[in-house]
Amino acid sequence: MDARPSPEQQELAEAADRLAKKLGPSTVGDLDDIDRRARLEAALAQTGWRDLRCGSPSDPLASGVEAAIVARALAQRACDTSFLGPVLAHDLIRRAGGTGEGPAYTVAMSCDLHSPTCVSASTAAGAAVAIDAATSSHAILLVEHDAGCALASVPLDDPIEGVDLTRPVARITELAPAMLIDGLRLLDADDIARWICLGVALTAADLVGAMEGALELATEYAKERRQFGSAIGSYQAVQHLLAEGKTMLEGAASAMVHAAWAADALPTDQARQAAAVAKAYASRAARVVCETSIQVHGGIGNTWECMAHVFLRRTLLSTELFGGEGTQLELLARQRWGATYGLS
Repeated sequence: MDARPSPEQQELAEAADRLAKKLGPSTVGDLDDIDRRARLEAALAQTGWRDLRCGSPSDPLASGVEAAIVARALAQRACDTSFLGPVLAHDLIRRAGGTGEGPAYTVAMSCDLHSPTCVSASTAAGAAVAIDAATSSHAILLVEHDAGCALASVPLDDPIEGVDLTRPVARITELAPAMLIDGLRLLDADDIARWICLGVALTAADLVGAMEGALELATEYAKERRQFGSAIGSYQAVQHLLAEGKTMLEGAASAMVHAAWAADALPTDQARQAAAVAKAYASRAARVVCETSIQVHGGIGNTWECMAHVFLRRTLLSTELFGGEGTQLELLARQRWGATYGLS
């Protein structure tokens, strides 16, 4: 693969960054600014970026790389609007032959967030969590049949604030109201696996963006904060922390771009391995970088007013979506060495 962005991808990245920088929150207090959040939501809706994965079953409007570019830019500015959930919902509908028209969808995940909600055709018992629920009225879940999985939707209650202050979730305590979405074909195992590859890659992109935001926040603070007559960024101890964070960020970004490309371009098993590598790398790196940002800020970094904890909270949620480092490394071990070492 050629990891260099195309001119169109570069323009998309610049446009997403401009939108996020202009309308994303600059302070923790901005998260309570309803007017700003409404302008952000209106601007994102106008771009049509949530529809990037609409299209025909074999030909989405945009590749996984383009979707990852937007996810990364929004996370870098801690944008408090929905993107990941609607994009993944549209991708599921596209794979089933749908157009993406209808209610505002997100996806329903298991309560541990590690897998999409899947129920049998005979029962819809259980509970689920709808992610990225701020702008969605319905969540999509999978319904198992003998020949594959159908898509159903369930109405959502008002979203609630969770660990991530920028992306509320909605609890789904009763799946019985779920209704099959008309006009869609059943999805086979490869469809679901491909979709999971994209989901893992996009959560890695979100982690990379949050890392960038946390590192930028710490770097700017290190330039301004003075101690013993000098900016703290002039001291090697602080420089080493920031340099290590930058190194981890670049490694995670490289693995993420490959995974986003692989989600469309490589065979399913290879794409899943690429996604697992990216997510494992990004999950570990994001937590270290966000904690480093808090450390560089010193005492102020542990206060509510510092944006560092907003980035950390976002990474905690994105890490759990589709499973974090341990889940991904276990999958890699089973795929690569399962037969050799008897891993089932």
